[in-house]
Amino acid sequence: MNATKVFLLIVLVLMAVVVVSGCSEQEAGTKTDTVQSDGEASETGGSGNEKSLEKDDEQILNLIEIYEFSSMDSALAKDVVTFNVLTNVNEGLFRLDEDNQAIPALAVEEPDISEDGLTYTFTLREANWSNGTPITSADFVYAWQRAIDPTTESPYGPYMMAGTVANAEAIAAGEMEPSELGIEAPDESTLVVTLERPVPYFISLMAFPTFFPQNEAFVTEAGNAYATNADQVLYNGPFTLARWESSGTTWSMKKNEEYWDAETVVLKTINVDVVKDPADAVELYTSDEKDRSYLVGELAKQYADDPEVIKEQSPSIFYLKFNQLRDGKRTVLANENIRKALSQAYNKEDIVESIVADGSVPANYLVPTEFAFDESGEDFRSINGDMLEFNAEKAAELWKIGLEEEGLDEITLEFLGEDHELFIKLNEELKVQLEENLEGLTVNIKTVPFEGLLQLEEERDYDFLHTGWSPDYLDPMTFIDLFVTNSPLNLMSYTNEEFDALVETAKGELAQDQDARWEALAEAERILIEEDAAIAATFQMGYMSLQKPYVKNIIKNPFGSEYSYKWAYISGKE
Repeated sequence: MNATKVFLLIVLVLMAVVVVSGCSEQEAGTKTDTVQSDGEASETGGSGNEKSLEKDDEQILNLIEIYEFSSMDSALAKDVVTFNVLTNVNEGLFRLDEDNQAIPALAVEEPDISEDGLTYTFTLREANWSNGTPITSADFVYAWQRAIDPTTESPYGPYMMAGTVANAEAIAAGEMEPSELGIEAPDESTLVVTLERPVPYFISLMAFPTFFPQNEAFVTEAGNAYATNADQVLYNGPFTLARWESSGTTWSMKKNEEYWDAETVVLKTINVDVVKDPADAVELYTSDEKDRSYLVGELAKQYADDPEVIKEQSPSIFYLKFNQLRDGKRTVLANENIRKALSQAYNKEDIVESIVADGSVPANYLVPTEFAFDESGEDFRSINGDMLEFNAEKAAELWKIGLEEEGLDEITLEFLGEDHELFIKLNEELKVQLEENLEGLTVNIKTVPFEGLLQLEEERDYDFLHTGWSPDYLDPMTFIDLFVTNSPLNLMSYTNEEFDALVETAKGELAQDQDARWEALAEAERILIEEDAAIAATFQMGYMSLQKPYVKNIIKNPFGSEYSYKWAYISGKE
């Protein structure tokens, strides 16, 4: 954003998102176009003072990522870093523009939509892959069928398509053949997509990497080597990938001269290195080796007033997941009072201010603030407001009741977390507060690499864990339907028939009634957070970064890729 995720994944956010770069201004255009100057570009998209900015002859951008990634296969992509790269080296029918609106990309114009909202007919523009091969509608048919095919084990294909594209759910379940997916290519430039039901946000889905095309001949010839290094991928986006091997910690993106809109792209090279230690990242920035550095914790406090600091709000949400069934056996976290006690036993304000300290805000909700708005401009968040806020006294009461119901005097829980410095500190603080406020609780933290966390979550081999989610499209559903009973992303054995029914209604009969649909989704969120305490929110991510003033027009996206470099450029470094 969400991905029916065959073998989990993409609880992706997990801070991989806090890197890269950001700050959006106006259009890049040609050498001396009028654009917004830098100033406080992080929060407002530019200072509003326009002037003509000359673009430097050397267009090289040097960035940092927190995590490496293992594959460039859009059918297997599962984390933020991969999506960041994919969206900059490839694209689908639509792309998010500088105002984060989904606009035609490989589609030459808006699709023709049938009266019942079920059939979309797209016309493709003339465009080539990076090897000069024309992109055709058959490339989309192949890619979509491959992503939904159970043998591919796509983490996102089934989730993004099931209940959306006709027959996707049955195909993912092995009940129909991939060739029966609701997508066909009448000719090389026409693509017809048939939906299972009307989907209000379908066009925004077309900007998500799972729906990108793939060239069948190239994928087949590459075999198991496909997308494992920079030479084993075809590109159709603003850039191509270079200097990358599977799980490598360094890579580059080069301007793609075959891109249909290459004249818009100003940057020639983007160099990226994985730097997991925030202090090392800042050192690279201050020594002018990198053009941007993320800031967290003490470093965020130290640089808070620096004139080169960029502050941004993110729609990414972090939360605790309570696993109710482990090794096939019921856990104490199946007890509602135990979950509610844990949910209210830690002070989010303290955690955000003392540990994260990067502009993140406490979250007592799942759907983030300033993310989804109705036609009148009302924030979805205003329906439920905050739920299950910190209340140590209430938490202690519920904990006592839960212990009695379980016939226990004390409980030991394993707390799964990732090995990033920020989360190590954050989870240690959560442990301290939970043990302090809930008598008889012992929390044992198990710290593992990000990929290890995803694997243990997939296997449901944990008691509770700290994870997060970034949206896959611009709608509250991208957060809420993660937790329906049959979602491969649920992975904590949570089930509630009323919750499931509300989500189904919002996807079905209420799909074209925004007010009623949002009320149903808000009630589902309330059940999940307040009534069942199936998860416990911690914070909504903010970004605080150092960015060189000569870096212009990087666009921060609300879902899919965190940043787009198509319109970025360097001005004033020379």
